Amino acid sequence: MKEVVEVLAKALVDHPDQVIVAQYATDKTIHLQLSVAPEDMGKVIGKQGKIANAIRTIVKAAAVKDGRKVIVDIDL
Repeated sequence: MKEVVEVLAKALVDHPDQVIVAQYATDKTIHLQLSVAPEDMGKVIGKQGKIANAIRTIVKAAAVKDGRKVIVDIDL
């Protein structure tokens, strides 16, 4: 899941070298923490959070195969 978020975020931003995704996992939950450069924050969130929601939807769909819940947080 971490790789999916990383690829999506790097494709959206101007500074892909500053994209950091941290992953914390428990039995049924994967928690992903996405950090990007401050000037790229708007590109990752999008208008009214539409891009952020799309990233979350894609990752959740990928996690269904594993039977796990995924939480994606974006650092502000």
